[in-house]
Amino acid sequence: MMSRGGDQRLRSARPTTIHGCAHSGDLLGLQRLLKDNPSLLNERNPVMSHTPLHVSAGNGKVDIVKYLLEWTGSEKVEMEAKNSYGETPLHMAAKNGCNEAAKLLLDHGAFIEAKASNGMTPLHLAVWYSISSKDISTVKTLLENSADCSAKDNEGLTPLDHLPRGPGSDKLRELLRWHLQEQRRKRAVEACSETKAKMDLLEKELSKIVGLSELKAQLRKWAKGMLLDERRRALGLIIGARRSPHMAFLGNPGTGKTMVARVLGKLLHMVGILPTDKVTEVQRTDLVGEFVGHTGPKTRRKIQEAEGGILFVDEAYRLIPMQKADDKDYGLEALEEIMSVMDTGKVVVIFAGYSEPMRRVIGSNEGFCRRVTKFFTFDDFSSKELAEILHIKMKNQTESNPLYGFALHESCTMDEILSMIERETTEKQRKEMNGGLVDTLLVNARENLDLRLSFECVDTDEICTITLEDIEAGLRALSQ
Repeated sequence: MMSRGGDQRLRSARPTTIHGCAHSGDLLGLQRLLKDNPSLLNERNPVMSHTPLHVSAGNGKVDIVKYLLEWTGSEKVEMEAKNSYGETPLHMAAKNGCNEAAKLLLDHGAFIEAKASNGMTPLHLAVWYSISSKDISTVKTLLENSADCSAKDNEGLTPLDHLPRGPGSDKLRELLRWHLQEQRRKRAVEACSETKAKMDLLEKELSKIVGLSELKAQLRKWAKGMLLDERRRALGLIIGARRSPHMAFLGNPGTGKTMVARVLGKLLHMVGILPTDKVTEVQRTDLVGEFVGHTGPKTRRKIQEAEGGILFVDEAYRLIPMQKADDKDYGLEALEEIMSVMDTGKVVVIFAGYSEPMRRVIGSNEGFCRRVTKFFTFDDFSSKELAEILHIKMKNQTESNPLYGFALHESCTMDEILSMIERETTEKQRKEMNGGLVDTLLVNARENLDLRLSFECVDTDEICTITLEDIEAGLRALSQ
């Protein structure tokens, strides 16, 4: 029978701090301390800023780890707490080969891709432990829980890159390589479904564009190439970045240049070429100052506003003076400012304007054709295309549009509207207005609907339905 003095010596030999209990595996002592003072649950030690969970996980004290993870007090254990090196408890279990502790942490939702201050994940550290111990069980556990084999530390090294050359690491190297290939294959499959969804979104946007078959073919080609680049990177391939696709849109007003620029902004953002889908529309007055020294800062402000998206320079030919001897015009300075940022990749620039005057812009700067690699001609719309545009606009109204909530009567077929456009407008009108003709026509048609309805009308369909009569009145108002 133990004497009273021996019992006292045994009690005094027990750890007196919660970290000491976590280190030694003294579950009863830890429970007693937490019962007396629950705030010790996430207590940091003064040297490495370890919590009890760090200490128990790093020393393989599974009973302690389990007890802390299942703690039911008001305060919850900090599973992602970081020590002085930025390591979580899962890092500690991995770096010391404490496989059962790692399993417990993962079962309770520990973040497997947490990075320490040096950028290493738990898998990096588990590989380091396995190199010296020849025990790969923790590596296997992490891989079975989908630890990323391609994760890089601050030196750009993956767990596989840390393996020394030589036959001693063959088994571990083979294991990591197999999982790396499997993860790349899985990502490629996931990327495939994402790619299809993105192409479907692009086709939806392209369906709103009438005509312009050459441009739409180019957009599809760009989209496919850029989405394939996504797939290549998902497979772990390192490929060069594509050049920013600066363009020139040539054509009359109303031919859809601005609308296509907005679709393009969505496309380039969707496939990762641009960080945003914003399109900043500018004209000469937004860029050119009235006095010496004003144009540069004014243009740079607009460029900065457009960064991350598209800078759409409408009527770009107005930047170039009609007479070469006009040395007081500051438009050339604005153009040079824009040209100076086109190689940075920070912004995509689209120059737009009438075909013939745009020749002045093209010939004004030696680097223009080197930077602007795609030229698209926007032809005038035919009567059939204008009828098609009218139908598309009515189907795709937004809340900010005056026609939102209105619909066409079933009698307003494409053929009927086509016939009416040709009868009520001249070819000169159609060429001068193009898509603008449809916008004005629809506003006029709604006004005619309002004019012919009485206040007693309570039919919810009739009160918001535009008829052929309204369309015809809208077209005649154009001529007037």
